[in-house]
Amino acid sequence: MQHKSPTADFEIYRRLYHAREFIDTSYHLSIDLDQIARQAFFSPYHFLRLFKQTFYQTPHEYLTEKRIARAKQLLISSDLSVLAVCYEVGFESPGSFSTLFHKYVGHPPKLYRTRTLGRMQIAVLWPQIAIPACYLFRFGPQKSTPVL
Repeated sequence: MQHKSPTADFEIYRRLYHAREFIDTSYHLSIDLDQIARQAFFSPYHFLRLFKQTFYQTPHEYLTEKRIARAKQLLISSDLSVLAVCYEVGFESPGSFSTLFHKYVGHPPKLYRTRTLGRMQIAVLWPQIAIPACYLFRFGPQKSTPVL
């Protein structure tokens, strides 16, 4: 039985991380498995297996999570329309964007924006409401004990 050397394992991980960095910097573009696998110099099917084995998710799942995370940021930090956010983060279909956003976040994009911005406004206007009492009791200011 032949064993791989630690150097070979390191090289595989380096190539996989390089491919993941490619996703991180290109998530907004129309990229597919073949393009990502080429970044790691693997065949698509071998790459898919190694990526999932290493990162516990497929490259497509990782790409979708990156896009959704960026969409969440844009929805609360910009005045872009939901449609513009959809295209800005690399989705090609507003319907699939809305469906996936709802699946990952629990709300459609427009409702997410409304609720999140509403919570942020409440926190600014009434900061005492933004901190639940149970949290204050558990983690609030502690009485200091004198040092002897």
